[in-house]
Amino acid sequence: MNIFKQLFKSIYSPKDIALFRFQGIGKTILFVFLLTFISVLPSIVYFSTALTTGLDSAKTFLEKEAPDFTIKNGQLEADTKVPVTINKDNFTIILDPTGAVSSQDAADQGNTFALLKDEFVMTAGGQSDTYPYSMMEGLKLSKNDLVDFINSISGLKGIIIPIVSLFIYLFSSAASFIEVSVLALIGLVLKNLAGRKLTYRHLWRMAAYSETLPTLFFTIMAALKTAVPNSFWINWFVVIIVLYLAINEIPKPKKSS
Repeated sequence: MNIFKQLFKSIYSPKDIALFRFQGIGKTILFVFLLTFISVLPSIVYFSTALTTGLDSAKTFLEKEAPDFTIKNGQLEADTKVPVTINKDNFTIILDPTGAVSSQDAADQGNTFALLKDEFVMTAGGQSDTYPYSMMEGLKLSKNDLVDFINSISGLKGIIIPIVSLFIYLFSSAASFIEVSVLALIGLVLKNLAGRKLTYRHLWRMAAYSETLPTLFFTIMAALKTAVPNSFWINWFVVIIVLYLAINEIPKPKKSS
């Protein structure tokens, strides 16, 4: 059975998940990589879109709408006494030398590029990063310098996006393998409750395929930009139930007379 047919079968068939316990470990590892790739697609797409839109919007904002400013001695100084905010193409740009806007306020705006009083905030695809100006000792940056920097970054998008996407994928893959391994450990308890005879290697393979249903569900929700309350607990509840159902599909060992 090819890997894509396995993907389809493992959505709804605990019986097939139980049969997959006999296949080679290499194919199961490949399946985990495939499942991880599917799960990170929305994040990669949103990051790429947000980066492109954000850079274009930031450049327009700085060149046409932002007052003159300078970042020096770890703080932002600008020719304005109130925060300047612009929303464009689902992207928010903030310039605030007053300290009225916090990093959390900026992150709550969604996709955001924010120059705050003493730190820079970038939020894209649900991921927010904050960088204090004090980290760069001796930093002195004007509006024109920042425009030049954004132009440089725009020219490197073809390199930045693949590198960040690869990092997201590798990090998520590591998390997926850890989750499958923990689920297989839980499977040792479940197989005793169900009275089945299984080894950890069998349960690891079954655990990998038990991840399919919740992974696809949360991927679809992420693609629709729909938040799911208590997603961590829902995910673990579903994978444990699917694994338990798959374990129950395995015949009980015959009792010796």
